Amino acid sequence: MVLAGFACLTCAQALSQTQELSASGQRLDRIAAVVNDGVVLQSQVEQQTALIVERLQEQSQGELPPMQVIRQQVLERLVLQEIQAQRAERLGVAVADDMLNSALRDVAQRNGIPFDQMPGILAAQGIDYVAYREDMRREMQLSLLRQRDVLARIYVSPRELEQALARQASDVDANVEYDVSHLLLALPESATVEQIEAVEARASEIRQRAVTGEDFGQLAITFSQAQSALDRGKLGWRRASQLPQFIAEQIRALEPGQVSQPIRTPTGFHILRLDGARGGDGPMMVEQVNARHILMRPTEVQDDATTRQRLTELRERILAGEDFAALASITSEDPGSASQGGDLGWTGPGTFVADFEEALTRLEPGEISEPFRTQYGWHIVQLVGKRSHDQSEEVRQQRVLSALREGKVDEETELWLRRLRDEAYVEYLGS
Repeated sequence: MVLAGFACLTCAQALSQTQELSASGQRLDRIAAVVNDGVVLQSQVEQQTALIVERLQEQSQGELPPMQVIRQQVLERLVLQEIQAQRAERLGVAVADDMLNSALRDVAQRNGIPFDQMPGILAAQGIDYVAYREDMRREMQLSLLRQRDVLARIYVSPRELEQALARQASDVDANVEYDVSHLLLALPESATVEQIEAVEARASEIRQRAVTGEDFGQLAITFSQAQSALDRGKLGWRRASQLPQFIAEQIRALEPGQVSQPIRTPTGFHILRLDGARGGDGPMMVEQVNARHILMRPTEVQDDATTRQRLTELRERILAGEDFAALASITSEDPGSASQGGDLGWTGPGTFVADFEEALTRLEPGEISEPFRTQYGWHIVQLVGKRSHDQSEEVRQQRVLSALREGKVDEETELWLRRLRDEAYVEYLGS
């Protein structure tokens, strides 16, 4: 079984099929495409094609598109990856060994294996560990590049957030999730009228083929120029607010199984298919506590025992009638809460460190703890109250903000990739 999170990145059988023997018996690779000052090798195309075909066969209930169509989609994806990698190198976007090792440890942990056993386990699956590391490094490098070039430039204004929240408040379908498939026929930035008309006509033809029963996934693999093409065009389950606005507007008018008319955007002509819809969320209740505390930190002059004794005396003074908030404001060494009389506000589970949380769970409202220690020092804490709180509004605001960003990411990424592709020199050398 291949390690979760990463496909088999080397495939000896596919490699052997794409290399030829030289006169001396040494295997030679072929160049599939020249990309600026780099190349995409035929072995890379065959390796990735083998993986994609295996995945599509697991997902598909019918025949796959011709192998040459899949190879061409794979080749175009590898060309785009090479263009991005070259840009990353020019900009100095790199993944250090410690960052790569940390990611590999995460992969090992998710798979329940010791990190130092990864090379042997991969070798047993026919995967070269060195190649696996470098492929993973490249994936991380491209991710960092996209963060720099796309994600870092996406801005959601307060006005956009306000309008989105208002729309959602009046939208009974705000939490409905849609399963959407997508097909893109791209246009160059400086497309002529003739080019636009030709692509629009082709989009109408493909849409008609989908409407009359052809498998949308196969059409996406064959014709789509979106990043989702080799995923059969699937965008996955998303709320409308998590989709680009033009998709969200169209998809709500469709019934499951229906296909949209071609939609023109700056990236090209899009065709959508609604594969399914499902209901949203109810209230999100969480148990919260309101607490206040006094913190004192041991020093070279005031050791643990002395610090604890001081807090014991403060606790006794409060129990005798002195005001907790007044004493906290002049004695607590927590700069965040001392000015508020030690008040920590209403908080949910996981807000505090474990020792602090545990002390709170033993208290009843109004009760003050005995002094206890955490990594920050010695505390006494009073549980002021408990409540069940509906976090739906806070969660809703955060989701809307995230969704607005996500909705911009897909379209901005396609535009960015199209610009990189249009500016690059690419020559296909054939199989």
